[in-house]
Amino acid sequence: MWTVVYMAQSKEIAIKLQELLIEEGILVKLSPVSKNRDSSNDTYYEVLVPEAEVEEAHSVIIEGF
Repeated sequence: MWTVVYMAQSKEIAIKLQELLIEEGILVKLSPVSKNRDSSNDTYYEVLVPEAEVEEAHSVIIEGF
């Protein structure tokens, strides 16, 4: 099961986190979440990892971001 470990406020931040987690060998998926369908500026991104890797992902995010 995939679990949200971070809500990124932009695609750029989500991609940076994705790259950081991949470097540490953690599987990552990004999922866009729009607050307002009419505006792409309001798009947030969920950063998801497998449930078994949540603790490691949190540690990587805290240390590297």
